[in-house]
Amino acid sequence: MSAPAPSPLAVVDAEPLPRQEELLTDAALAFLADLHRRFTPRRDELLARRAERRAEIARTSTLDFLPETADIRDGDWQVAPAPEALNDRRVEITGPTDRKMTVNALNSGARVWLADFEDASAPTWENVVQGQLNLIDAYTGKIDFTDPGTGKTYALKPAGELATVVVRPRGWHLTERHLVAANGDAVPGALVDFGLYFFHNAERLAAMGKGPYFYLPKTESHLEARLWNDVFVFAQDYLGIPRGTIRATVLIETITAAYEMEEILYELRDHASGLNAGRWDYLFSIVKNFRDGGPKFVLPDRNAVTMTAPFMRAYTELLVRTCHKRGAHAIGGMAAFIPSRRDPEVNRVAFEKVRADKDREAADGFDGSWVAHPDLVPVAMASFDAVLGDRPHQKDRLREDVSVSAADLIAIDSLDARPTYEGLVNAVRVGIRYIEAWLRGLGAVAIFNLMEDAATAEISRSQIWQWINAGVEFEHDGETVRATPELARRIAADELAAIRAEIGEEPFAAGKWQQAHDLLLQVSLDEEYVDFLTLPAYDRLEG
Repeated sequence: MSAPAPSPLAVVDAEPLPRQEELLTDAALAFLADLHRRFTPRRDELLARRAERRAEIARTSTLDFLPETADIRDGDWQVAPAPEALNDRRVEITGPTDRKMTVNALNSGARVWLADFEDASAPTWENVVQGQLNLIDAYTGKIDFTDPGTGKTYALKPAGELATVVVRPRGWHLTERHLVAANGDAVPGALVDFGLYFFHNAERLAAMGKGPYFYLPKTESHLEARLWNDVFVFAQDYLGIPRGTIRATVLIETITAAYEMEEILYELRDHASGLNAGRWDYLFSIVKNFRDGGPKFVLPDRNAVTMTAPFMRAYTELLVRTCHKRGAHAIGGMAAFIPSRRDPEVNRVAFEKVRADKDREAADGFDGSWVAHPDLVPVAMASFDAVLGDRPHQKDRLREDVSVSAADLIAIDSLDARPTYEGLVNAVRVGIRYIEAWLRGLGAVAIFNLMEDAATAEISRSQIWQWINAGVEFEHDGETVRATPELARRIAADELAAIRAEIGEEPFAAGKWQQAHDLLLQVSLDEEYVDFLTLPAYDRLEG
């Protein structure tokens, strides 16, 4: 009798977790191994292509629509019609896949839950495995649980009242160090997150009249969308599921992708369901790509860059026009406010801002939008209900009045705002606090009444880097102060001391505060700008 074939992938450097064997079956690992063998080489080529394109931007300080794909932009084509479960997306809630969030998001009243393995989830092995098991448990009716801290019981509402799940896997640049092939190469996190969810749930979802739906993050070109489409085709054929059962919404959260929206939809046209306007990662991408482009590309404080800034408005209006021209949903940005249990006035002011933001999106033609907290679902719902009524979307609004040039998308200097000293302090404070939580395994963190995720830390450290390298000057206490590494270090030291005084010596020592401080300064001050903060952070992440 021949010996059994060795497992195609090995789990390394990880303590066994409860129920891990239910997820990492031989069949599931064989599927992941096939994905890895077929698609990781192309993924590696596309990551190299990102670097080449960035070098070209550094040389030219500009971007344009691609001349070689003009026929696609001029062509007469549509994406596949939306499945019923994704036809009405007027409010979507986002959050990580921990057990409590799984129940609360599904019960929230939102039409869609973005179940996040990416920016709202620190990729500890426990978060990766348990998040997948939580989704399986939700579909099999086993998700009810009691919070051991409060004794509160959480249970799902009837199936007809639950949000539709759309999973966001990690971006192409991240690997999963705990799953490696025989040659020692780690499997891309994107393929792990996609593959495990698809393998264990696709047939069950299809039987429910739904499908495995995905949000695709950090996409930088239509060639990356083509890779995802090929992954989808292979995966559906592998399980014998009809092509087109998978549907994907692409986050247009990189400046290069903004010039390829139509091409991205075209590559995914049998599987595409929409595009989303993601604010913080989009700004991060602008800084990353144009960080050495001179004063006209220096962004002001992140909170000064609202969606009404001229270059942001060009981006969102082009997104709506593109989506509706091709029959896809246009999904708006995040309302990140976290309601305060202690300060009704803070809530009143914030809710008014959220309402105005969602009113604007609905009036501009968006078909839905994101919130980070269940209390914001009815606020956003009211804005879209007022415009949509009983209609599931407003794709009939073609926005042919919109005309956006290549220059409009990078007209950063069209915004009448400048960096401030207070903005630098805020970037340091938020950066340290977020990174500390991430290093403890938390990816979605409430900081100063806002739900922050990894994109927040990226824009914070990128702005510190850009302002220092551009020699930005601030007015502070009646004096002109220049952004320097020394100034950033002093602000960071002051913040660390303030946190220690605020929380006490013991909690401070038990946390990851010094590591977070050091990492923020490393990625903010190093001469060589690292492409993603999460790459060096992952090396420091325990578990």
